[in-house]
Amino acid sequence: MNVVKLFRSLILLLHVFVGVGAIAGGLGAILNPVTPGGASVELLKTGPFETFLIPGIILFTLFGLGNLAAAAWLVLHWRQPDRGALIHGYATGILGAGLIIWIVVQCLMLQMIVPLHVIMFCVGTVQGLYAFKRLWERSAFPVSLVKQVLGGLK
Repeated sequence: MNVVKLFRSLILLLHVFVGVGAIAGGLGAILNPVTPGGASVELLKTGPFETFLIPGIILFTLFGLGNLAAAAWLVLHWRQPDRGALIHGYATGILGAGLIIWIVVQCLMLQMIVPLHVIMFCVGTVQGLYAFKRLWERSAFPVSLVKQVLGGLK
């Protein structure tokens, strides 16, 4: 297996991991917004939400369905990785950046950091770096601006 397929396999695995976890967590929060998974609404006292319903909907749709859609896109274009690479690069970048923001905001609102936060922050970082690499190869926006700035520094 070459390095490109290895990285694509890793990204596929991460999309499925985040997607399935977010579907489960989001569905739990939607179905039981007061105590999903045993979590108390007391955790939300420093945030804008009174229940876990809105965070559950965001978790389910953006990170659950979004990551599973990105995984499906990657699988559908597996034999022709250059077809659809730009769309997958943008989707992975948005999902990775979104996951990083989600985790940071969640830690600030809950006023705690648990190991899962660290793991998911790292997953978002890997997704973002992979997307940056894919967009770099194609000189696509916003990487094209970075290349212009770096080229102007010489």
